[in-house]
Amino acid sequence: MRDIQKVLAALTSPVRREILGLIWDRELSAGEIAAAFPVTKPTISQHLAVLREAGLAESTAVGTSRRYRARQDALRGLRAALGGSAGRWTNADHDPASPERASADVRTTPVVVASTDVDTGQEVTFAAFTDPAVYSRWLGVPVTLRDGRFACTMEWGTNVRGRYELVCPPELIVMRWDFEDGNVPVPGGEMTGYLRIQPRGAGAHVEVHQLVDTATQARFMEAAWAMVLGRLKAGIASACDPGAVAAPRPRRPKHRKLA
Repeated sequence: MRDIQKVLAALTSPVRREILGLIWDRELSAGEIAAAFPVTKPTISQHLAVLREAGLAESTAVGTSRRYRARQDALRGLRAALGGSAGRWTNADHDPASPERASADVRTTPVVVASTDVDTGQEVTFAAFTDPAVYSRWLGVPVTLRDGRFACTMEWGTNVRGRYELVCPPELIVMRWDFEDGNVPVPGGEMTGYLRIQPRGAGAHVEVHQLVDTATQARFMEAAWAMVLGRLKAGIASACDPGAVAAPRPRRPKHRKLA
């Protein structure tokens, strides 16, 4: 852990805290970071210099430019250096008697996390979830996607339907979805999933955060997303080739549980 005073001084700036958020789990150039703020690139470069000097960010030379990433271990080290319990990190306005607290409904929801790496770039991979023709080829069944609403019927007869609540190319899709299948006692209502696509080398990293309500849902969603991302990884390259022939998956019966 470097000089703790330098670390604390670096974190006093809200701009520097926002920069750390931007580069927390990805590398960005100074120009890409500056594009997110209403300030000049030299100003952002000064903030980055402060973060590097405090040991909160590191840079990597890529050609003639440099790319920056937060040092997550440094902030974990800061918490250890302060030697406090979790109570030291409670905000001052978290008084249980505060009237604002009674005005909000707050709960913690379990999340299923599924991910895979593919050989296609970020933009091409993103299009695999927004172009119904490409989507249909790698998933193996016809997919409709109109005005943000999507639907398909899996080869064993399950009907999947939903809508894209938020689309932020080429990185994020927030979706609400459900399915109809009398053989599966979940989910009982629309569920929310967050699909994030980030560059990784020459390819892309695809990660899904699926909110669930019960352990039964969690087990089912683990299997479901493993299947979907497995098909994506296996089929996206050929699906993005308009000349490639993608045979639809043959229909097959559902697997039913024995009593």
